[in-house]
Amino acid sequence: MASVTAEDIKCELDTFNIAFNNDTVDKMLEQCLCHRLGGEEIVCEWFAFSSSREQLPLTLENLDQFEHEILNKKKKPKGSSKGIQFNKTRDINSIQELIRAEEEEESLLDSYSTPAKGSQKRALTTPEHPQSKRGVARLASPSLLLSPASFSSSATPSQKYGMRSGRGEVVLSFGAVQGPRWTGKGWSAVRVELLEEGENSLISSYKYMFQRLRDVRDVLTEKIEELGEELRSHFNIEEFSPVSLPVQDSITVLGQVCCDSNGKLNAQSVLLEAGQEQGGRLVPVNLSELKEFSLFPGQVVVMEGMNPSGEKFVATKLYEGIPLPFYCPSEAKQEMDEGKIVSEPVMVMMACGPYTPSESLTYDPLIDLITIINKDHPDVCILFGPFVDSKHEQIEKNQVTETFENIFKRCVDSIVEGTKGSGCRLVFVPSQRDVHHHYIYPQPPFSLTNLSKDDSARVTLAPDPCTLLIGNVTFGLTSTDIVFHMGAEEISSGTGTERFSRIMKHMLTQRSYYPLHPPAEEVNMDYDKFQQFGQMNLTPDILIVPSELRYFIKDVIGCVCVNPGRLTKGQVGGTYGRLLIQPNPVLVEGKRVSPCIAGQVVKI
Repeated sequence: MASVTAEDIKCELDTFNIAFNNDTVDKMLEQCLCHRLGGEEIVCEWFAFSSSREQLPLTLENLDQFEHEILNKKKKPKGSSKGIQFNKTRDINSIQELIRAEEEEESLLDSYSTPAKGSQKRALTTPEHPQSKRGVARLASPSLLLSPASFSSSATPSQKYGMRSGRGEVVLSFGAVQGPRWTGKGWSAVRVELLEEGENSLISSYKYMFQRLRDVRDVLTEKIEELGEELRSHFNIEEFSPVSLPVQDSITVLGQVCCDSNGKLNAQSVLLEAGQEQGGRLVPVNLSELKEFSLFPGQVVVMEGMNPSGEKFVATKLYEGIPLPFYCPSEAKQEMDEGKIVSEPVMVMMACGPYTPSESLTYDPLIDLITIINKDHPDVCILFGPFVDSKHEQIEKNQVTETFENIFKRCVDSIVEGTKGSGCRLVFVPSQRDVHHHYIYPQPPFSLTNLSKDDSARVTLAPDPCTLLIGNVTFGLTSTDIVFHMGAEEISSGTGTERFSRIMKHMLTQRSYYPLHPPAEEVNMDYDKFQQFGQMNLTPDILIVPSELRYFIKDVIGCVCVNPGRLTKGQVGGTYGRLLIQPNPVLVEGKRVSPCIAGQVVKI
């Protein structure tokens, strides 16, 4: 088959009048190479797929669905397997047969000869048969602990992941593009700790599934009253009127945005639920008089308008939320830090699971990440789950030879042992997709009881969500895909800003790591703990929100918001993020300067 080029695909797409961009063309070119298709063939397949689904637009998400439903189910040509044998990675069974034959041949030769003094036979090792304990002690390689055959009887290395292009390519830059060196110092004196300690921090598991509807109502009512009071004092509003009160004059009301059905929110289905002090009624809202708005279910808002009949509130003005102040270290902490202030920039790396390709339980992407950590020596590395992904096909079908807990333990052991030489501080954040952990939000941190004293000193186990302190810079962390969940529910008109910036601003002004209500089906919310541990106590300097949606780094009202993407996207490699920060933020002419010097998103 002749090689396919991007121009070939563009030409074919133009033939069918299909709108495209460079990203979608690159994705289709990658699919051509992986599935051995021509440009005309893949465009025809897409056109048929799109037509059968009411002219589905050509997007990266739809291409992933197209690959999963159509391309992955196409049979490979019969004659192709022979050629692939020599160019692609052999499977575990064929490697074992070759090594077994070689061992038998050497044994036969040894029986006819006298071994020379001091001669040593070459040790043959495979993922299934690693070296002896003495040999392993000499070779501290994470790939031994993460051998694929140990987890699944049918595990073979992912050929598609191994064939990926653009390794190490910087796909997004932020801040100082010229000048910064993307290497840390390792063994840095920078302090890493949870901002809230003791009772104010979620540090262990808790009992759940005991909440009552009355308790949920109380939490939501308290949220409405707290944010309402902040908005009332900031905008000098005298008082809030009952939302259902029939009145001909303009009034100001407080409430929470709701949808009038179980479907997606739209401009005609918006309801405003008042707090208990304002009567607790639900009233439909007419948004036609608003020049611009951005709303989502669960948002606490203050609106100005009229309700002549008492049946429908006509909004004429929408008040924006107010973010919390940034972190300011106490005088006692500043004095304590004076002797160990780190003045040089600190490199922070972040990656989010899954750490395996979708068709195999091989942890090759994780091993590649460990190699990058050892090469770049970041001062801090934040690793988000899932580490053992509940959505992985082999996990769902229980096609594993070890318990989920053991697989996770070996993942963590590999990361800790494999990065020991770099001196990197490690932060582990769980995910609700971690099959071995609690399916509850907020989610308690992992429990690792087998860490040595030295390893425990450089490992931080964080809950989801949490606020982390690195030096004197605050990091807001959550592994729950709030960007995807809110993006599916938010409606807007005339704002002039793009969706990701609006969602990040909503999180900061609603002062919550998960302001959406009701939550997505996959999020099991414990409202009592959510009120205690899921709210922001300050505006973080940097907010990290890994998502299935496209990676980004944005400055939103002074907070640098980062979506590093996921380390794997289906069968191919994904991205990770890295930041250079000033660990001790400074003031210039009395104004706060963002501690984030530069940021990048890089292909694994």
